[in-house]
Amino acid sequence: MIDTKIRQLIDAPLRRIGQRLVSVGLTANHLTYIGFLLGVAAGCAIIQGAFGWALALILLSRLCDGLDGTVACLTGPTDRGAFLDISLDFLFYAFIPLSFAIYDSANGLAAAFLLFCFIGTSSSFLSYAAIAEKRGQTAQSRGSKGIRYLGGLTEGAETIAFLCLICLIPSYFTLCAYIFGGLCLITIATRLYQGFIDFDEG
Repeated sequence: MIDTKIRQLIDAPLRRIGQRLVSVGLTANHLTYIGFLLGVAAGCAIIQGAFGWALALILLSRLCDGLDGTVACLTGPTDRGAFLDISLDFLFYAFIPLSFAIYDSANGLAAAFLLFCFIGTSSSFLSYAAIAEKRGQTAQSRGSKGIRYLGGLTEGAETIAFLCLICLIPSYFTLCAYIFGGLCLITIATRLYQGFIDFDEG
């Protein structure tokens, strides 16, 4: 919901950092891999109950996720890069609820509900993008996206904020998961409606 506004604020500093990273030989794919590994490390920290470390690792992971798109714009985006970026992002987002369930089995039902909602948001996002590509619609200007981007109530910024929140107050994971999952359901509904409207059968 607020991704576009945040991109307007952070694009300039990310571009400056990205230019320095390019000058030392780092590629967008390098940053995608680093960001994913940091995200996995964050999940492992959650499993161990080290929530402060998990928070720091999530923030570093998402910084890399922002920088990989910036570097891709500077050096030329590739289909492989877009594929890796999206695929590893969704794996990261799924691993965090799983980590909370492994940390404490009492979180299991809420984590399962959250994963159900994440599958809904990701599948509606990707299915819309696939049909839009088939119809020749290009990627919109909403950050560095390699596919047609359909927004919603719970986008990247809101999800990152949620992940940070549950690391700050892990004892409230269940409540936070049900609330955020409910917001994800609204996103799913609006995307399904938008796809139904945009992709007529005529």
